Amino acid sequence: MSDTDEAKASPIDDEMNKTIESLCESKAEEFKLIGYDHVSGADVWECVSDKYHVKGTPALHVIVNDILSLKVNQFMNFITLNMYRGDYRPKR
Repeated sequence: MSDTDEAKASPIDDEMNKTIESLCESKAEEFKLIGYDHVSGADVWECVSDKYHVKGTPALHVIVNDILSLKVNQFMNFITLNMYRGDYRPKR
């Protein structure tokens, strides 16, 4: 495969990315329903995917499970720890 072929995302990858993005937005909406108004889908993905930098990207079913099973306390712990470390930059 050439470099240009690798640079192009396949339609399957695009569809998976859209699905993951939709799931993250859905989880952010769930958090908004219980009072966490400033949570975005990107914030959810940042929290969920944080562990993937160490272990590598898992199978799709694991990613979906991680997003759907994310609890508010896990999310808030992630945000708080990153703020203390100086890693979290709120979106404006």
